[in-house]
Amino acid sequence: MIALRLAHAIDPVTWAQDLLGFTPDPWQAAVLRSTGRHVLLNCSRQAGKSTTAAVLALHRAFFYPGSLVLLVSPSLRQSGEIFRKVVAMLEDLEPIPHRREDNRLSFTLANRSRVVSLPGTEETIRGFSGASLIVEDEAARVDDALYAAVRPMLAVSGGRIILMSTPAGTRGHFHEAWKSGEGWERTKITASQCPRISPEFLAGELRDLGQWWYKQEYECEFVQNLDSVFDYGTVMSALSDEVQPLFSVGAP
Repeated sequence: MIALRLAHAIDPVTWAQDLLGFTPDPWQAAVLRSTGRHVLLNCSRQAGKSTTAAVLALHRAFFYPGSLVLLVSPSLRQSGEIFRKVVAMLEDLEPIPHRREDNRLSFTLANRSRVVSLPGTEETIRGFSGASLIVEDEAARVDDALYAAVRPMLAVSGGRIILMSTPAGTRGHFHEAWKSGEGWERTKITASQCPRISPEFLAGELRDLGQWWYKQEYECEFVQNLDSVFDYGTVMSALSDEVQPLFSVGAP
């Protein structure tokens, strides 16, 4: 029994299969076993990124006493979706772990680990510190100021941050991290790589949504916004460190 518990603590995949009845896709297993501190998941809709994040969140809280796991998204409703997945998995365990505190937005286990669901506003985030794991869902739609506010929470704890999303144009921190960020572990899963999404369904989506939406939602491509005058590549190629600005910051 001790050896099995140790195996479950070391390997989230074995734990999820044995106790949650969840058999991950190969890419999910790789993410669950990853030890990277900075992880990017650029995944199609319905590929399984939220389920993967929920397993990671519960595994961290269950096996690492005193952990703080934060679930962040553009809205409280979206954060609550992942939180409900974590709670459902928790209640699938036998026996169900005791919760010292339990409400609609968070719970605290007997080992003092907390899982907290938060809306996407900077003001609600700043009261937390020492996070062990931060999961940012729909990261392409999360405000950059919120992302900047959560990063310092990992400075002392040495915790992990996972940004997961489908793309939403060629702007924002998720796009920048994916295209040029250093130190990120990247995973891209398109809809055609998901065994639960049929080619027939995708053909219908392409026909009904058109290329622009389809490429973002199902092919995980960062497509130029329709309302942009200049495309991303044109803007970036126009930038130069050799050209001096006409006005300095703070000039009258």
